[in-house]
Amino acid sequence: MQVLVTGASGFVGGRLAPALVEEGHRVKAMTRRPAEYTGAGEAVAGDVADEASLRVALEGCEAAYYLVHSLDSSDFQDKDADAARSFGRAAADAGVRRIVYLGGLGDDADDLSAHLRSRRQVEHLLGEGGVPVTVLRAGIVVGHGGVSWELTRQLVAHLPAMVTPRWVHTRTQPIAVADVVRYLVGVLESPEAEGRVFEVGGPDVLEYLEMMTRVADIQGRHMFVVPVPLLTPQLSARWLALVTDVDLQTGKSLIDSMTNEVVVRDDSIRQVVPFEPMDYDTAVLTALGERAAERRAKAGGRTRHGGLLARGARS
Repeated sequence: MQVLVTGASGFVGGRLAPALVEEGHRVKAMTRRPAEYTGAGEAVAGDVADEASLRVALEGCEAAYYLVHSLDSSDFQDKDADAARSFGRAAADAGVRRIVYLGGLGDDADDLSAHLRSRRQVEHLLGEGGVPVTVLRAGIVVGHGGVSWELTRQLVAHLPAMVTPRWVHTRTQPIAVADVVRYLVGVLESPEAEGRVFEVGGPDVLEYLEMMTRVADIQGRHMFVVPVPLLTPQLSARWLALVTDVDLQTGKSLIDSMTNEVVVRDDSIRQVVPFEPMDYDTAVLTALGERAAERRAKAGGRTRHGGLLARGARS
């Protein structure tokens, strides 16, 4: 099957494209900078803010994965809505038979954050052109390079003592990025998945504080926690910007969502794509291992480059 993957160079897309190729699909990897793309599939130029480019990218595709959002912008809700409308129209005109979208968990009966409301809106707007949309809703996705995971890892790494607001006691159901990819691949050709919304998560339901303390335990660190109930989301976001490399706007959007419990209420995905997702500790160890491997590879590249320069200077 010919498939378009938006955000192909991103956290999830960069793992999804090779998984689809391995399954025998022909992948168009959409990116704004195709000349710089080195991942799996055929690089194609495209920008969700440019509908004309989407029409070219989607040409000949039977299915498309929508994996983009604009959390780093203060007007992300408007941008994401406009992009979803454009993508839905372009997909319908291209004859795409299915869109697969990775959204966010959260109970619709709850007072959802702006971030999660935007994710719900995108679900609906993608399908306005008439293409069936399969939605996977996830909470925290654990894996090297993911924003939510990096926020967790960096807080643990940088703060032996942590001032914690109320949101650290909100429950979530983290899932390994490898398992998200497995679900995304699994629903592509399943007739049962067409037009349905699925909730995905790992086996552990944890408070955010439990997630951080378990990361600390795995790394042999000790965290001293000081609860401060009146720490506002705005102050929390500024605090995160000081101690992590997550930008202020993204941090604020994520913090706002952390007041919403994000756990799986319906596990019907397990019948459509049956497998046992990895537990939180295993997902953490895998993410830490990927980070360490990347750092070793970069260090090795610098060493080899330096050695070549040194030999060149002597010759």
